[in-house]
Amino acid sequence: MKRVMVRYKVKPDQVEANEELVRGVYEELAVARPEGLRYATFKLDDGVSFVHLAEHGDPNPLRDIAAFRHFQEGIADRCDEQPVAAEVELVGAYGFFGEDAQ
Repeated sequence: MKRVMVRYKVKPDQVEANEELVRGVYEELAVARPEGLRYATFKLDDGVSFVHLAEHGDPNPLRDIAAFRHFQEGIADRCDEQPVAAEVELVGAYGFFGEDAQ
């Protein structure tokens, strides 16, 4: 499984639009229910920074989600700081991914 974190900062006037697009992704995911995907989005306390965490196999099932592709289309224009993706290695977790992981 691959684990990825993406962080970016949107323009203050784009927060609501970004949140709406993110919610659209989750609405489609709830219907599609792709196997092998764990995904979460967080808004940080500054109100404009977002972090997405994903765990998935290969290929990434998010690529098949139309709402996710729509979310990505305008991201550059919505952002003050462009998305930066990093593959992350799990050191430990408790209940975060639905099961205890070491």
